[in-house]
Amino acid sequence: MSPGRTALADALIPEAHPFRQHLRRVAAGDTARPHRAWTPADGPIPALYLSHGAPPTFEDPAWMTELHTWARDLPRPTAILIVSAHWESAPLALSGSAGTELVYDFGGFAPLYYRMRYDTPDAGDLARQVTALIPQTVHENSRRGLDHGAWVPLKVMYPEADIPVLQLSIPTHDATTLLQLGERLRPLREQGVLVVGSGFMTHGLRFLTRAMLAGEVPAWSADFDAWAADALARGDVDELAGFRDRAPGMPYAHPTVEHFTPLFITLGAAGDPAAAVTTAIDGFSIGLAKRSFHIV
Repeated sequence: MSPGRTALADALIPEAHPFRQHLRRVAAGDTARPHRAWTPADGPIPALYLSHGAPPTFEDPAWMTELHTWARDLPRPTAILIVSAHWESAPLALSGSAGTELVYDFGGFAPLYYRMRYDTPDAGDLARQVTALIPQTVHENSRRGLDHGAWVPLKVMYPEADIPVLQLSIPTHDATTLLQLGERLRPLREQGVLVVGSGFMTHGLRFLTRAMLAGEVPAWSADFDAWAADALARGDVDELAGFRDRAPGMPYAHPTVEHFTPLFITLGAAGDPAAAVTTAIDGFSIGLAKRSFHIV
């Protein structure tokens, strides 16, 4: 598929829609300051953990600006490998490296979000790099495209859709195993590949209230976010790994844990998982913590 199909689909979005306005701002900014590509002189590109949002992200100008500014503050990667909360599969699997359709794994939103595209270049080279780093067999699911935990944030961060992207399944929620998997992926960063763990710092969707939709932040979300921020600042990986028993706000902050555990892929891919992280985005959306960071 050609990235041109992405641009064609985006052209059908109404002119007044916040995402179209975002694209115009991006185009103006890129003309004024082209995005510098990663080079080996930069050293390993940082690893990211991001709170990925959902279709409403495309209606939030401030959040889109935060995501895109973060991407522009880092060198343009050579490729992107993303582990999303929305693909839990063992044994390990990779998404299709060419020509796969997006996964629209959400419901109840405006029709335009089911017509959005993100047609990135062939990622066969990245697939070969990943499989060479992991001792067990990694299956390529040639029919599996990017789910919304991958394409929603990346479409905002890199709207040109000109960087190869692959998604790797999350095979377990055991922190130690995920740290080890992230460590296996660490050499990719030396080739300018952006390794991303995609989740949501708090994800108690089943506990949403009208007050949260109106902007109220519940204590369980604020307390969990503050606990995680403190542990990340101190590089306390053991504390983070014990989140089920140690974190305030549980289990409301994470009734199921798949939106937190991609964080351990990110930390494992770091040169030092205990290093302090650089927070790129904080704050809340519908009461859920948007905290996102990178680590070298």
